[in-house]
Amino acid sequence: MSYFLPPTIKDNLHFGTVIPAHPLALHADSTLDECRQRRLTRYYLACGVGGLAVGVHTTQFEIRDPSVRLLERVLQLAKEEVDHAGLTDRIILVAGIVGPLEQAVEEAKLARRLGYHLGLLSNGGLGYWTNDELIKRAKAVAEELPVFGFYLQPAVGGRILDYDFWYRFAAISNVHAIKVAPFNRYQTLEVMRAVCASPRREDIAMYTGNDDHILGDLLTKYQFDIDGQEVEKRFVGGLLGHWAVWTRKAVQLLAQVKHCLGHNNRDLDSLLAKGIGVTDMNAVIFDASNQFKGCIPGIHEVLRRQGLLEGTWCLNPQEILSLGQSEAIDRVYAMYPELTDDEFVQEFLEKDAY
Repeated sequence: MSYFLPPTIKDNLHFGTVIPAHPLALHADSTLDECRQRRLTRYYLACGVGGLAVGVHTTQFEIRDPSVRLLERVLQLAKEEVDHAGLTDRIILVAGIVGPLEQAVEEAKLARRLGYHLGLLSNGGLGYWTNDELIKRAKAVAEELPVFGFYLQPAVGGRILDYDFWYRFAAISNVHAIKVAPFNRYQTLEVMRAVCASPRREDIAMYTGNDDHILGDLLTKYQFDIDGQEVEKRFVGGLLGHWAVWTRKAVQLLAQVKHCLGHNNRDLDSLLAKGIGVTDMNAVIFDASNQFKGCIPGIHEVLRRQGLLEGTWCLNPQEILSLGQSEAIDRVYAMYPELTDDEFVQEFLEKDAY
């Protein structure tokens, strides 16, 4: 029997919200820093996010390694903080789901047991699988937990997924959302066109994961002629590693987008200009010039500077800041102070009981 979304969670998902991809707080010896992990969750909640994605790429896939075994613990910690804040009925909890069919199903069962609402289903590492095999896996996961689809960009271990895949994926009854992150306009268009052509298009909320085009995605109306009918679809929110930093500003920017769209595109030019700054900042923290090798340490470095993390350590010791990345972070801080939230973070840290 499939588990279905609570009505309030479903409403929030379709309205559209900020869902940061939750990082992993570590000590220098690579053990979990539970105090800072919890505090990081509290920071996101204080920012006014509508959801949290835990156990995803930003949380580091190595948490699943037999020698580490942190997946269940980090899922628990986030859920406990949400419950303690009294936000259980409002915050959308998304658990990362990876691996072949059997592993993915077991992770979905774990997430469901821990009280998560959706599973972000990554196809990373399954580049040789056929559409049929991927759809079978998605259906099996959907029997255990509502599914948040994920188009992962090929640059970081994903694969190309065609129109046929997404049309069939959208037909799965317990699919409720899709995150699109191919960093490619052509591929983004394929997903949108497939969802718009699906009879279930009104049941699926679209979330941007295109870190190079965040505000552009949120401001764009996708419109298609489907069998003589004009069909429109928008990205209503974002599930992003980029939104794991400067999160208070991300919440404010999404609110500005919604106000713009609800008031005849008022301040559209200003938002588009801010979008260029957001993309520039993302290029630096995600280390785009080095094929994203420093993306997780880049996120950690911003959080370290703000006092939310102790260091930039990753479970994979080879994941470190790239040469010149720290200096590039200095540059974007200086160029776009209006897009950072350091003052908010300092106020949060002063009030938060560690």
